[in-house]
Amino acid sequence: MGDEAAGKPPVVILREETNVTSGTAVQEKLIAAARVFADLLRPTFGPRGLDKMMYKTDGTTAVTNDGAKIVAELMVKHPAAKMFVAMAESQENSCGDGVTGTLLLSAELLLEAGRLLQKGLHPLTIIEGYNQANEIALETISTKATKSTAENLRNVAITALTGKGAEGASEHLSDMIVEALQTVDSDPDYVTMHKINSGGLFDSKILHGIVVRRRVLLDALPSEIIDAKVATINGDLAPRKQIRSSEIEIEEASQLEAFLEAEEASIEALAKTLLTSGANVFLCTGTVNKALLHHLMRADCFVAGEFDDRELRNASLATGSRIIEHLKDLSSNDIGIAGRLVAERKAATDQVEDLIRLENCPSPKVVTCEIGGANHLAAEEAIRALHDALRATSLAMRTNRLVDGGGATHMACALAIREAAEHEPGRNRLAMEAFARSLEIIPSTLALNTGADALDRVLELRAAHRNGTSSAGIRPDGTVGDTGAKEAAAAIESAISGATETCSSMLRIDQVVSARGD
Repeated sequence: MGDEAAGKPPVVILREETNVTSGTAVQEKLIAAARVFADLLRPTFGPRGLDKMMYKTDGTTAVTNDGAKIVAELMVKHPAAKMFVAMAESQENSCGDGVTGTLLLSAELLLEAGRLLQKGLHPLTIIEGYNQANEIALETISTKATKSTAENLRNVAITALTGKGAEGASEHLSDMIVEALQTVDSDPDYVTMHKINSGGLFDSKILHGIVVRRRVLLDALPSEIIDAKVATINGDLAPRKQIRSSEIEIEEASQLEAFLEAEEASIEALAKTLLTSGANVFLCTGTVNKALLHHLMRADCFVAGEFDDRELRNASLATGSRIIEHLKDLSSNDIGIAGRLVAERKAATDQVEDLIRLENCPSPKVVTCEIGGANHLAAEEAIRALHDALRATSLAMRTNRLVDGGGATHMACALAIREAAEHEPGRNRLAMEAFARSLEIIPSTLALNTGADALDRVLELRAAHRNGTSSAGIRPDGTVGDTGAKEAAAAIESAISGATETCSSMLRIDQVVSARGD
């Protein structure tokens, strides 16, 4: 008491440069971050979405409208923006598609929450209302979900490809995607991509095998082997090295000759052992002994080394071979089969241009999509689109639950939430209605990007659903009707739940403390 009366200064906890933002200014910062993301991604959404040219820090460029790619390249600074990036990564990792829609919905939820905060609603009231609305949306999706068929799976792939630079060949590519996933038991991790660097997207095809870009060791190696018997080796293709180093004293030339002959005999015996297995193609992760290489080459075998672990694994899965660690353990039971091996030699450059192809594998567990296209940037974007489509179609195959796309499911959820809100007596009702309006950002943006009047189309779509046309959505030409678009129910559920969770986390923030003073 005496110290206070003496006028002693208060205890300083924070550094002078620390900046603390409180009250409405916090929400303004969060909403500003949401608005930036929404404005950035909105023009890229849907079948009529436009592209962004990303000029990266390493000087390279990329042209894309893939939300995950755009967000990944952004060097965000604000903590709220980093939460959006984390949400985008989560959606991409779990579903492979729907990142842009998730970000648009999350931003709209936060913008609507800002309007409610200005009216005096408590943040926790908004969160409660949003969580109620989220549960209703999930129930609606579960009710409307249907089983997948071969045709519907094709439509899922087409939907994921649409608007990503592959529309002209979407039907051809969607057939490729479904065939590839059916071959590898719906696991997209076992579908690899390879650019042909010629032709167009219609020249793309499925290869029941793998393509590896590796230098062909000798020109004299066979360029083609029919009925290839493949051995896969994790290690060097060479005689086993001695652990201990030793010195040999040689007094006469005959002793040196005898030593070299013994070494040659050892290599020859090893080559005989390898050939006894029946293999005529040897692939390894390590280096290849030159003397052993020549022995195998004279037996019309193909040899390649310095495969990475993933490439060797793919070769094993494609051909059915068993990866061995020790050469002397190789037997006929370890050998895989490929209908054809082709070694394509290219002109020497500073890049490895040679290609090793294993084709026509009888029961491959890994397949390769060969993507045509002379334009490098266009081919890269097509590959990104195919990756998204593979993940989305795989999710649909595994979960066996599909819903209508084109904003149809979002509108159905919005109507169900509005109906439930009518029976809600408390302030939660306002938050539920805001959630319903936020869901309509999806059909609204789809209509806007076609050049149509967004408000008119949303009202028309709302009326269509109230009249019982539950499959109605926004068509690529901007009209309202059955789009034929299909999406995995799990992808939309993940998007809505992720957006709700992210927005709720942001609404719980009442202060932003920056030690840097910004």
